[in-house]
Amino acid sequence: MFAAGCFWGVQASLDELEGVVRTTVGYSGGGTKDPTYREVCTGRTGHAEVVLVEFTPGVISFEELLDHFWSIHDPTTVNRQGPDVGSQYRSSVFFFSPEQERIARKCKDELDASEEHYKPVVTEITPSSTFYPAEKYHQRYFEKNPDNISCH
Repeated sequence: MFAAGCFWGVQASLDELEGVVRTTVGYSGGGTKDPTYREVCTGRTGHAEVVLVEFTPGVISFEELLDHFWSIHDPTTVNRQGPDVGSQYRSSVFFFSPEQERIARKCKDELDASEEHYKPVVTEITPSSTFYPAEKYHQRYFEKNPDNISCH
């Protein structure tokens, strides 16, 4: 599960990858049960806008997903991606296994060491928590609204 700013563009970008079976946008990482978009936007729920990714490991690896994740947003900004500001737009990897945690930490360390960015990578790497699917109008937003512009 990835958080990298507005979930619309993250979903659209991940959906283009071979091996990604399904993506669902939603909220995770906070304390409010069944949050709404309006509640998450207040910053008081603790949730991030996330994309839950189902993938076929024989076609795309978790490390390849991470490489794509790093490339579609700025992992050096705290609680901000482009014009979107707030804790719901933080950069986070929510892992589902010790192996995913190990890979995510290794990839983050390698990205930091590469000096590709002028600032440290601040992406949170945290255990997955309850995922709450976003409202239907958020799902596949850019497919439904092709004239809108994505920042990813």
